[in-house]
Amino acid sequence: MGFWEITAKLFEGFGTTCLLFILTLVFSLPLGLVIAFGSMSKFKPLAWLSRTVVWIIRGTPLMLQLFVVFYVPGMLFGLQLFGGINGRFTAALVAFVINYACYFSEIYRGGIESIPRGQYEAAQVLGMTARETFFTVILMQVVKRILAPMSNEVITLVKDTSLARVIAVAEIFFVNEMDFLSKGLVWPLFYIAVFFLIFVGALTIFFRYCEKKLDYYRV
Repeated sequence: MGFWEITAKLFEGFGTTCLLFILTLVFSLPLGLVIAFGSMSKFKPLAWLSRTVVWIIRGTPLMLQLFVVFYVPGMLFGLQLFGGINGRFTAALVAFVINYACYFSEIYRGGIESIPRGQYEAAQVLGMTARETFFTVILMQVVKRILAPMSNEVITLVKDTSLARVIAVAEIFFVNEMDFLSKGLVWPLFYIAVFFLIFVGALTIFFRYCEKKLDYYRV
């Protein structure tokens, strides 16, 4: 099997990896904000529930959560929610979204709570509504504060996508294992590092660009 044929096969798996990465961000970023507001809610039962969910998800391995999402509905309730190739991908996506939403929620919460209370009071004196205060005064300061920890989590997500192979999602490592390792080809395993290094390198450049753009909002 030639170099270009192997590269083409790995690109197929990497396409699944990228799709899982993108969809996880699309769903987990807004969900994380919802969970963060739940954790900060003055309604105690909601705050307690949100913090408990975050504690459980952050305190257990992502691999275990993949198994729970994929197997538990069928084992406990007889529900075959994630059958077939697409079902396995959906199960992985659900587990990743829940996991990363909980991590993002803590970053959001820390960023929002770090803004001095005086800024909210000043906006109130100026007659601004809570919505205007958040989007006009608070939001960009929060983005500036959370960008570095967010970038770390996003880069970690790129590498965590490899865990999807444990439920047979055809991401790049699973493709390598099925098509190459099983035939005694070891070098493609190390070749995979090139895909991830390029992807992470591009994300690093992007986040540095964002940090420079946000230098205006010094905090």
